Amino acid sequence: METSLTWLQSTVIYLGAAVLAVPLARLLGLGSIIGYLAAGMAIGPWGLKLVTDTGAILQFAEFGVVLMLFLVGLELEPRRLWSLRRPIFGWGSVQLFGSTALLAAVGLAAGLPPMLALVAGLALAQSSTAIALATLAERNLMPTTGGRSILSVSLFQDIGGIAILTLLPLVAMRPAAAGGDVGAGGAQGWLGALQAVGMVLAIVFGGRLLLRPALRWIARSETPEIFTAASLLLVVATAALMQLVGLSMALGAFLAGVLLAESEYRRQLETDLEPFKGLLLGLFFIAVGMSIDFAVVLAEPGLMALVVAGFLLLKALLLLAMARWMPIPRAERPVFVVMLAQGGEFGFVVLQVAASAGLVAAGPSSFLLAAIAISMLMTPLVMVLVDRVIAPRLQRDSAGPAMPEINEAQSAPILILGFGRYGQTVGRLINANGLNATVLDHDADQVATVRRFGWPAFYGDATRLDLLRTAGAGRARVIVVAIDDVEQSLKVVDLLREHFREATLVARARNATHWYGLNERGVPHIERETFDAALLSGRTVLELMGWQPQSARQQAVRFKRHTLELMAQMAPHHGDEKQLIALSKQGRQQLEALWSRERAEREQAREQPGAGVVPQRGEEEE
Repeated sequence: METSLTWLQSTVIYLGAAVLAVPLARLLGLGSIIGYLAAGMAIGPWGLKLVTDTGAILQFAEFGVVLMLFLVGLELEPRRLWSLRRPIFGWGSVQLFGSTALLAAVGLAAGLPPMLALVAGLALAQSSTAIALATLAERNLMPTTGGRSILSVSLFQDIGGIAILTLLPLVAMRPAAAGGDVGAGGAQGWLGALQAVGMVLAIVFGGRLLLRPALRWIARSETPEIFTAASLLLVVATAALMQLVGLSMALGAFLAGVLLAESEYRRQLETDLEPFKGLLLGLFFIAVGMSIDFAVVLAEPGLMALVVAGFLLLKALLLLAMARWMPIPRAERPVFVVMLAQGGEFGFVVLQVAASAGLVAAGPSSFLLAAIAISMLMTPLVMVLVDRVIAPRLQRDSAGPAMPEINEAQSAPILILGFGRYGQTVGRLINANGLNATVLDHDADQVATVRRFGWPAFYGDATRLDLLRTAGAGRARVIVVAIDDVEQSLKVVDLLREHFREATLVARARNATHWYGLNERGVPHIERETFDAALLSGRTVLELMGWQPQSARQQAVRFKRHTLELMAQMAPHHGDEKQLIALSKQGRQQLEALWSRERAEREQAREQPGAGVVPQRGEEEE
């Protein structure tokens, strides 16, 4: 009964602190992350002392890291990683290794032992992926150049951090072996390394072979809670296996996330876990706030301030130099620098692993942990400063007119969301026929350009319900969703279907996967952006090869009709790769058989005297 009561009390304390602190922080314009951190400090050993067990706090914080790494891995599709390989492994390595080298060099110059300087550099070079991604999502900055750059560098830090966690225990084995039997110590180190590599390979290849059949079998039970439980079981089991061979549980959680990201059930998993994502990250931030050891801070406040300011400044200088070389707009550079200059949760884990391995003493480890936590606490406050002081100044200094804002409700019958090359074509056509449309776009330069040509375009985030209402979504008869980013497009459609059901949606689909997502959401009019252009090119090729224009047009129309029918037939099975391949082959065979039969009938008719059929050159060549 006592254990149950303790668990209930802890739950009430954590959730109660979050419910009170986060809305208050948002009300003050400080953001939710500051609210979580403040809640942790309030209930921790240096606040109300509602939670005083330091060991439990560290375990809780580590569990938060495990959950966060699972979510990071879930977002890391191999194809997405490959498309971002240059910024991830290029600029990401510059940030991580450059920051480590600078910080370690300063530590050595200050008289620190080489191992402590190296570990401190590795720990302080990390940035908070959790704070960065939460801030980007809260401000909808992920589609921007700066947002994608932050994501790329953060992903490399996660990948590099996992390698660091793997190597640190191996580094600790070498001095131990040097003090005793070198051969035995070396053999033990190699055996541990082989066990670690073997476990990782077993998880990766075993997961690839067994995961999809297992998830498919569980999905057939049509019990959503069991499917969610199975995904969490995978996380816990993989983490336990990694701990069994002496590796970090965070590495196991990351691998579990990547394995799930490769499955066709990834979107279902994201849907199931999305309600828990913000809460789990919030609880992690609470643990960070509780873990700040104010005794260390108060013992040497001057040195603590110097260390925090010093490592933030060194990292910021390197990031500022990177931002100048990277294609990041000037207005987005402050966010890029602030988000990556802070310390990160991986720094906690690096220091914990280093301390457990005997590479760093407990005193310096606690000092560096406090420095990282303070930098993470400062980051949302610095972002408030950026929003209120630096960003307006950059906007005033930038060339061109000030960005117009929607200050009164719009009433055009057509609302176009996204005004790139696709949205502009739609807008020009309807404008040429005397219809008015309101344009909402997230690209400030694009908005400024189209306004010079007389379009009523406004800068804004289409995923914000208040901006949609001001832009006239409630009055519009037709809303055109021409947003380039697939995830943003689907998010906007969800919002429109929920709050503006009277409007008819016309949506742009980037590819077949996007088309399926829009079709699932009941969008009545979906157009694939390159499909009709490709059909026109195909018609031109047929005509150049001797087909009559009318015949080429008929073939293109029939092919379009067949493709749309086939996609509608495949839509219910778009999560099942085998079924999609089977239906695609069947559709192609049916179309080829139909056209072969028609060619044979035309050949037969042409052989009959007086048939009057004009031969096609392409048909004669067959």
